[in-house]
Amino acid sequence: MTLSNARKSDLLLVCVTLMAAISWMFSKEAVLLMPPLMFMAMRFLLAGSILAIIALPALRRLNRDQFKRGAGVGLVFGVAMSCWVMGLVHVSHVGEGAFLVSLGVVIVPIIARVAFKEAQPASTWFAIPVAVGGLALLSLQNGFRPEKGQLFFVVAAFIFALYFNLNARAANQRTSINRLGATIEKKRVPTLPLTAIALLSVGLVTLVESMVLEPWTPTLNAFPPILAVWIAASAIVGTAGRFLLQTYAQSLSANSHGVVFLVLEPVWVALFAAGWFGESMSATQLSGCGLIFAALLINRWGPISKAIKSRRRNRKVPERG
Repeated sequence: MTLSNARKSDLLLVCVTLMAAISWMFSKEAVLLMPPLMFMAMRFLLAGSILAIIALPALRRLNRDQFKRGAGVGLVFGVAMSCWVMGLVHVSHVGEGAFLVSLGVVIVPIIARVAFKEAQPASTWFAIPVAVGGLALLSLQNGFRPEKGQLFFVVAAFIFALYFNLNARAANQRTSINRLGATIEKKRVPTLPLTAIALLSVGLVTLVESMVLEPWTPTLNAFPPILAVWIAASAIVGTAGRFLLQTYAQSLSANSHGVVFLVLEPVWVALFAAGWFGESMSATQLSGCGLIFAALLINRWGPISKAIKSRRRNRKVPERG
């Protein structure tokens, strides 16, 4: 039986969410054994180097402006990942943290509206209060005094939303008007070299942060072999492999088609965390996660409904006269 490209894309995107989710476990194991920013530097420099080797011909064709925009995207991504890993260090529930970070999907259109004046569908504004309600329920455990890890994850969600907007603009051709009124066309940055530059930029940002803020000697003097496994797994499976597979999957079908599957990541993380670390959540926390997941679906209802309708049309067998 031969699978259609759309069906292949579906299956591959489910694999992408699983790879992203399992990477949370690898990262959590790593930050238990070494400074978190040092881990991020090693992870992203390794992953970025792998993608840079694959994307070398495309990287050589980039002009200065394209490199600059790619590095700018990576700088914002680096700050977001710094907040993310600090949240991972301090949070008491990894699964809960994944739902908090997923708020970034809801925040993306808000940033696009406020910062870039893009019109947004009504579903976005319905999703926001639902997401806020979920966030409130996750904070009730401490009497509306969120944990440090939760705060880091929420800040990371906002910065991720900004990163997604900047990344989309770098990956698409744009026109702008200069002071003299002339139209300037900026070339898009191809996906693979853009991803490689962004990952290397994250590695450099976290490397500088780690050199300034963290002690390296204890880790380097007593470097357990298992730590190398967690770093390699996070870099190869959770970063380089994940982005490569996601890029390939999205090339097989319309981007909106995969939205249904990409929102599964926090669900997988919660399930993996329950099995891997023996985590459990209270009814209040589960309700909060449920509301955030509902907000993700509401926010993406337009693309989801289009994908469902497209699927139904494709399944219909044309009548023969």
